[in-house]
Amino acid sequence: MQTKIYLFLFLIISGFNLSAQEQKMTDAEIAAFKQDVNVVSKKIKTLSTDFVQYKHLDFLSKDIETSGKMIFKEPALLQWQYKKPYNYSIVFKNGKILINDEGKKSAVDIGNSKIFARINKLIVGSVSGNMFDDKEFTISYFKLKGQNLAKFIPKDATLKKYIKQIELTFDKDEATVVQVKLLESSEDYTRIVLKNKVINAKIDDSVFTN
Repeated sequence: MQTKIYLFLFLIISGFNLSAQEQKMTDAEIAAFKQDVNVVSKKIKTLSTDFVQYKHLDFLSKDIETSGKMIFKEPALLQWQYKKPYNYSIVFKNGKILINDEGKKSAVDIGNSKIFARINKLIVGSVSGNMFDDKEFTISYFKLKGQNLAKFIPKDATLKKYIKQIELTFDKDEATVVQVKLLESSEDYTRIVLKNKVINAKIDDSVFTN
């Protein structure tokens, strides 16, 4: 069970390689960017968005594609609903991970695993854009065409065994996350494209029952 959940958690973090277009930010640009993101993230009370996920495995010629909907409500209610090609949902709620695998339900207590707790924090932070923690990560910042990119390398040795690097891509005008990239310890990675975002619409807590 834990192996499956670890794999699922890693699959929902994603992005794509834009290294050819990257330009390092100056200190002034970094300060301005972080301020913009922090201002916007503090205003986000709820967020719902469609997503398309592409899982890249080195031994496959074509990425594995899935799609669904993500719903977030502050401070830490989060649901991922996979709708195609299968029905699978996972909810982060009250220190637990609630799983519904096509009607088969299970739960995991996050408090029983430090790595689960850290991954939960990363996922919520990647959705809200609130991940600028210099104690947890070595962070570098780059400019792209119409976007900004922040790269996070975990400092924790245990976490680093599973996650080599996380990349958050932000829309430059809205200062919200549009893509997240996870590089695993191998050469595999996953990318999710967030689209059709709706911010601060009313979302009832019952949505997160799973």
